[in-house]
Amino acid sequence: MESKILRLKNDIEFFYKQNRNTPIAALCINFALSDYDSAPGVYALMARLLYQGTKTKSAEQIAEEFDSCGIGCVVEMKMDYLRFKFMSLNEDFEHAVELVTDLVKNSTFDEFEKEVAKLQGELIAELDSSRQKVMDGFTRNIFEGHRYGISSTTILENLQNITKEQVVEAYRKLYENAKKVITFVGDIEEENVEKILNENLGDIPAGGEDGVKKSPKSIEESREIFITKPDANQAHIIKGWRTETFDSEDYPALILLNIILGASGLSSRLFLELRDKKGLAYVVGSSYEPFLLGGAFSISIATEPKNINVSLEGFDEELEKIKTIEVSEEELANAKTNLLGKLAFSFETNSQQSCNYAQYGILGLGFDFYEKTKERIKTVTAEQIKKCAQKYFNDKFVLSVLKP
Repeated sequence: MESKILRLKNDIEFFYKQNRNTPIAALCINFALSDYDSAPGVYALMARLLYQGTKTKSAEQIAEEFDSCGIGCVVEMKMDYLRFKFMSLNEDFEHAVELVTDLVKNSTFDEFEKEVAKLQGELIAELDSSRQKVMDGFTRNIFEGHRYGISSTTILENLQNITKEQVVEAYRKLYENAKKVITFVGDIEEENVEKILNENLGDIPAGGEDGVKKSPKSIEESREIFITKPDANQAHIIKGWRTETFDSEDYPALILLNIILGASGLSSRLFLELRDKKGLAYVVGSSYEPFLLGGAFSISIATEPKNINVSLEGFDEELEKIKTIEVSEEELANAKTNLLGKLAFSFETNSQQSCNYAQYGILGLGFDFYEKTKERIKTVTAEQIKKCAQKYFNDKFVLSVLKP
């Protein structure tokens, strides 16, 4: 498997990886987001509207062309970047690049009112879910005042104030100024891929002006949010802390800590203690979400409303254990095996690889971040896990509770 880091003629960084004997080619184009003063919801609408017509094609024609060739194309807004991605058969790769280039260069953002109405309906439906509603309250508070804290509720409240002109202007800034990274994974020769990309995307601005990168403000004291949902059948609890992110020395220990506490399913501590032994949980687990400018670690449970206080006590007990008692060598070894298996699974397909490499590139982590992370995971010690837990599981937390 050959990989190279190249530059297109416009100086955009291009990562090429050849996976031989694979019939599906995958491409990702990432535009880095900045802290431009875009109103909540502008970026969310942008990603939807980039698929709703270009200067020469209607939304229906675009969809028909992709479908007729079996090209899977998605435009989506992530926390730190806008992503165009597609998969196609090798023989359709050039046509797929042409179609995606049309979206990148010539989108007219048609169907604006229609997409606003659709997004509004989807957000209302999403917030009818107890799990999503409690997560919404958590997100708004753990990253308060930052674009990471723009939740579904925030977007819904502002949606009717957004104009098409705002969306068009926000995309213009991204198109002209944003750092861009392109990744390809598949079995097409390097010179052919480079030629096709230069012919189609070699004239778009390389950007690199990332704008102001404001890190989220730190949490100075605990915050507790209580949400009432009259038709809820159970209580949902999320408790979380702000953490370091990808480029931190703590990153490998944090992702292992997540596996040990709640991200390894039936074998995780929270599952074994709060569900199996105490019978408190319908669903219980943990999550670690790193972004470019900050991260969050959370533990969560869905339980009967009468069990809210005892569940919170159960959280505290498990956190105290992991802060004071080193994990056993067997538990740590199992966690490493579990995590390395999950990472390998996330790199199975050409599309997964292309998206992962594009993420590493746009965040400035280096295209070899995956390999480096695997090696760092192997060296994490039980003492590092304990110190990491002591560092982050403190009294500066956000607690979001939803109950009937």
